Amino acid sequence: MKAIGLAGFNALSERQRMHLLFEVCSSTIWARRVVAGSPFRDAEALYDRADRVLAELPDAEIDAALDGHPRIGAKADNPSSAREQARVADSGPEVKAALAAKNREYEDRFGYVYLVCASGRSADELLDILTERLGNDADTERRVMRNELGKINRLRLERLLHEPT
Repeated sequence: MKAIGLAGFNALSERQRMHLLFEVCSSTIWARRVVAGSPFRDAEALYDRADRVLAELPDAEIDAALDGHPRIGAKADNPSSAREQARVADSGPEVKAALAAKNREYEDRFGYVYLVCASGRSADELLDILTERLGNDADTERRVMRNELGKINRLRLERLLHEPT
């Protein structure tokens, strides 16, 4: 199969584009607002629109977007997360147990799942990042989490356009 490409994405129906974007980010408002900016003249216009829409989402909708992300180290419930966390799956039981414990501590502290752009990162690296972020205050961590969500969305959009479907 070939990559969808931007022309292919723009040629899809609004419903089909919404479906693909919802797989990128599980916020229907985000997907709807991104689609509203189409057709896109180039990939950068799509990425910019996605970033702007994400930056404008209220916290409640960001929380909905987080629902599409399993805990780091937990069994991935979608192909994108499984791919992004592939190096975690190969880690030993001690690191997985430490990730699980720190994930619970993070969720108790901040009220949502620890989100990090995990692509290409080892379980040890993700555990170190998680441990460091537990020292953030709530406002700082919310900004960091939004930034990480933006990185993940960008990575998934790039894959959507440039990798075989």
